[in-house]
Amino acid sequence: MKEAVLKRWLDEKVKLFNQPSFIANDPISLPHLFKQQQDIEIAGLFAAVFAWGNRTTIINKTKELLQLMEMQPYQFCLQHHPKKLKKLLRFKHRTFQSDDLFYFLHFLHHHYSKYDSLETAFFPKKKMNVEQGLNHFRTHFFSYEHLKRTEKHISSPKQGSACKRLNMYLRWMVRNDNKGVDFGLWKNIKPSELICPLDVHVSNVARELGLLQRKQNDWQAAKELTENLKRFDAKDPVKYDFALFGTGVAEYRKD
Repeated sequence: MKEAVLKRWLDEKVKLFNQPSFIANDPISLPHLFKQQQDIEIAGLFAAVFAWGNRTTIINKTKELLQLMEMQPYQFCLQHHPKKLKKLLRFKHRTFQSDDLFYFLHFLHHHYSKYDSLETAFFPKKKMNVEQGLNHFRTHFFSYEHLKRTEKHISSPKQGSACKRLNMYLRWMVRNDNKGVDFGLWKNIKPSELICPLDVHVSNVARELGLLQRKQNDWQAAKELTENLKRFDAKDPVKYDFALFGTGVAEYRKD
């Protein structure tokens, strides 16, 4: 496919999917339930961490957790006490169990006791790139005593992971194109610095279109895809996540 034709196709797909109608059937619908920044950040983090497998299940399980947190995730993290924690014992999503949840709440409690935003957990300093930020977040996140098994729920480039879920979370928090989908709350990095979330849908379509040659879905593949997407929009390459993902999920594979 010629470059100009490919750009036109990608831009058309972005226009199709990057709109409010996309929200309802996507995990991003959970942070959209809230207005306060901290609630958006926390709901978004859990929605992103749970984002593997069926999207309906992801949405339902995240909503179940938020309801257990009385639909006030920020206040719950700051003020939870043993009686309220007891009702979380039954919560489970695939391999994410109550012990993992308790550690997440422990971290969020300590972080928000010191800082107003989760942005500082990723990017405590300006001029950090996404790779540095994701590596820092994992180190910072697990700086308290924790079970080894909980570590599998937070990936990092240092491990070679594509970090699909956390890159998706960063897209939600950083991009702001006034289309009503992404939030644009964080300012320490620019949309041009984001890395495209790389899941099986995105990688399959990217390879079909010649935008990705690397065979493994790892950090290097995510960077390769992002660099190729910059040919079409250097200031906002990750907007094409909408085009690749939207085309890749089964219900949209019509053309």
